[in-house]
Amino acid sequence: MSRTSPHTHHEGGQVSRRGLLKTAGGLTAALALGAGATATTADAAPGTFTHPGMLHNAGDINRAKVRIAAGDDPWLSGWNRLTANSHSQSTWSPRATATIIRGGTGQNYGLLYNDIAAAYQNALRWKVGGTEANAQCAARILNAWATTLTTVTGNADRFLAAGLYGWQFANAAELMRDYGAFDLGAFQEMMVKVFYPLNNQFLTGHNDACITNYWANWDLCNMASVLAIGILNNDGAKYDQAVDYFKNGAGNGSIKNAVPFLYSNVEGYDLGQWQESGRDQGHTVMGMGQMGAICEMAWNQGEDLYSYDGRRFMKAAQYVAKYNLNMNVPFTTYNWGSGQNCAPQSQTVPGAGSRGQVRPVWAMLHYHYGRRLLLDDKYISQMCFSVAPEGGGGDYGTDSGGFDQLGFGTLMYAK
Repeated sequence: MSRTSPHTHHEGGQVSRRGLLKTAGGLTAALALGAGATATTADAAPGTFTHPGMLHNAGDINRAKVRIAAGDDPWLSGWNRLTANSHSQSTWSPRATATIIRGGTGQNYGLLYNDIAAAYQNALRWKVGGTEANAQCAARILNAWATTLTTVTGNADRFLAAGLYGWQFANAAELMRDYGAFDLGAFQEMMVKVFYPLNNQFLTGHNDACITNYWANWDLCNMASVLAIGILNNDGAKYDQAVDYFKNGAGNGSIKNAVPFLYSNVEGYDLGQWQESGRDQGHTVMGMGQMGAICEMAWNQGEDLYSYDGRRFMKAAQYVAKYNLNMNVPFTTYNWGSGQNCAPQSQTVPGAGSRGQVRPVWAMLHYHYGRRLLLDDKYISQMCFSVAPEGGGGDYGTDSGGFDQLGFGTLMYAK
């Protein structure tokens, strides 16, 4: 479906956010949707994007400002978590390099994910707190990489790096796009030359492997990067590519493949088995963050992927949250083909590895389903509040898993 085509209804017969914005008109619709909505209509003209319009819109930023100024929790606790993080300090020095390697000999990708976390956190501190020193720091980091980075490489893991750090980098830049000292043009060009080709190569070729070989997260992070680059660069074709893959893609990141089995009315709740649930819970919870980022970025452009296909993603998030709260969930044997020749594999039980692992992914999901839509998201809600207030990169260990999400959902999404 084209980004600019009418989309007035989704599964369940409710008017979608995009449809409401289009039908009711900008400001009236935004007021009807609450403070988190923007007054710009997503369908105003082909290629018209809302900015800032990735993980955070203008309403999110204003709400955080107002609530922190009033000393209100949980926003203040989320803010304190941000300002205490070493990555959010305006003294952070960028370590930009021409070649980033993830996987194989000479790995150095920690340079990139640490600098991205610092750029994002400093950008947030500027947007919410108004501190010029943080803006200068974020711009310094983004400009350094925009003029230095030429290659992301390594073994197959290069595609993970291009996906994860692509969408995160674009989000930091989106917050800084109206800051004079930030060279947006140079950054946009770098994203198209360095990140997008790898994102596109993976989604179209899957590293020449069997289509089911790569776990959902590989598709999801590359979809998120294509979507984010589309928004950052006002590129409707790239935006459409990501949304279409979410709905119809052949790999494990598309919604029906990422949530292959549905269960109705399990102790009163609909659940969906996640594609990586038989693998381990660290990667499964990571998937909540990757698909959540896609849904939130699309939402801020007027596209309701959160509710697509009968809220299939919500059912999966409920399932994953329930299992990671140490409750039982149903499990259907998951069969797939691996490698280049689709060698048969199967999983018969949920993977208990890393069960209960804390990652900053749940606030985004709870405050959407439970507060924006006022749905009963029992397990997502419990998971959200069990790990609040959320931190970000640097708060969850030093390895890459602690930097798979940008975090700070309590600060930016609480409603």
